[in-house]
Amino acid sequence: MPLPPAFAFSQLTPTSFLRRSGSVFRDRIAVVDGPRQFTYGEFLLRSQRLAGALCERGIVRGDRVCVLATNSHVMLEAHNGIPMAGAALIPLNTRLSADELCYIVEHCQPALLIVTEELAHRASEVASRCGVDTVIGGNEDSEYEQFLAAATPTTLECADERSMLAINYTSGTTGRPKGAMYHHRGAYLQALAMALHNGVTSESVYLWTLPMFHCDGWCFTWALTAAGAKHLCLRSFDPGEVWRLVQTAGVTHLSAAPTVLTMLASSPAAERSARAISVTTGGAPPTPTLLARLDALNLNVTHLYGMTETFGPVIINDWQSQWNGEESEQRSARKARQGVPNVIAEQTRVVDAQGNDVPSDGASIGELVLRGNDIFMGYYRDEEETNSSLFDSYFRTGDLGVMHPDGYLELRDRAKDMIISGGENISSVEVERVLDSHPAVLESGVVAVPDETWGEVPVAVVTLRDGCELSEGDLIAYIREHLAHFKTPKRIIFAGLPKTSTGKVQKHLLRSELRARFSPSGS
Repeated sequence: MPLPPAFAFSQLTPTSFLRRSGSVFRDRIAVVDGPRQFTYGEFLLRSQRLAGALCERGIVRGDRVCVLATNSHVMLEAHNGIPMAGAALIPLNTRLSADELCYIVEHCQPALLIVTEELAHRASEVASRCGVDTVIGGNEDSEYEQFLAAATPTTLECADERSMLAINYTSGTTGRPKGAMYHHRGAYLQALAMALHNGVTSESVYLWTLPMFHCDGWCFTWALTAAGAKHLCLRSFDPGEVWRLVQTAGVTHLSAAPTVLTMLASSPAAERSARAISVTTGGAPPTPTLLARLDALNLNVTHLYGMTETFGPVIINDWQSQWNGEESEQRSARKARQGVPNVIAEQTRVVDAQGNDVPSDGASIGELVLRGNDIFMGYYRDEEETNSSLFDSYFRTGDLGVMHPDGYLELRDRAKDMIISGGENISSVEVERVLDSHPAVLESGVVAVPDETWGEVPVAVVTLRDGCELSEGDLIAYIREHLAHFKTPKRIIFAGLPKTSTGKVQKHLLRSELRARFSPSGS
């Protein structure tokens, strides 16, 4: 029977975390951004002033506000103040060109663009071309500070937890970026899931090595606030500075893509941390070799899997204590698996072409499909792409994997990255893991190129560690010691890898370049 009005529930929104922490932890340091720092009480007031400033500017519910900002107090305030004004937050990738940014701005048609000073020049070009106003912040005398100071603190209640909170644009690894729409309910629950799974408390210090623009910082922007933890902002990534802060600033947690962790592990400043650091990684499967190197530095890595469409990490490698007694190599292999659904997601499925679940044998490959509270609302102004991503009420990820008997998922490849040579399937991830296990190899990427005899064959691009030398023949011989010969790359190119701003290898660029270079037809 319906509950009487006295028991009515409130709408879920992640901005409620700051309202609570602004009271409970009002005198605790919430944000450290270079020389500036703010308590939770100040963080709340500044976010409410931002909401008031937006409302006084004429921004209303449903409007969109873009933010082109470094990892900073401005970006954290935007994650609260913009939704508090009833508007939708659009965090922009700070590494995109003006042309790429213009495409997104023209697509989402924002009412305002908030910018930090480091990006003001690029933002000015975008604003001029797209006809959007800007507010520039980042220091104590900025326009943004005046914008806040003149405003009345405001908080509009969330009218519908399923309404749009944010639009996060995909990284565009396979084409034009698409705007994944987030709702308040999903971000609220995802933030709690991230805090729970990562053991975040009011004593935690989170170093922002992960871009806040990426899936709203995997919802850690709100998760840390919910716990009353400290946000330690890092405006630009520098491995030496990360290690300095790890050793001096009480860092307990950080997140990063495997390629960023590779840079940390390889840095001359790398030194075993005196305290265990909780590290979450995703975006690509980290190799067992990388995981072992990080473990030696006292960086305790938890592997996550997620997409822009899933509010960040939707699957977590939930570590079980009975695995601690296993051999190092076996533990690293377990850690490289993606894992199981987080606490707010539904059961993970891996299905065949007919939509049937594949056997949980660790060998049968199928496509990963997802459902749960942390799945996006669809693509903004793109009904066709939204519909094509659906399968029987599940979201089709396009990722291929296997299900182990214990229910843990292990990804093998993107559907488009699986190499089929002479009728045999070759997982590019499997080959990359072997390549990366060589002590001279920093990282690698493997893609298919056309072949007149086999249809297509694998070719690898390999980046060597500083000061290391290795021949193509020696590396091919090494691979053949670990894999069947048909899986061995037919050519190995020693070069750097093209990447997105979030550290993902852009295999479509590798594929295009290598196919043009090695294809018999030149295409």
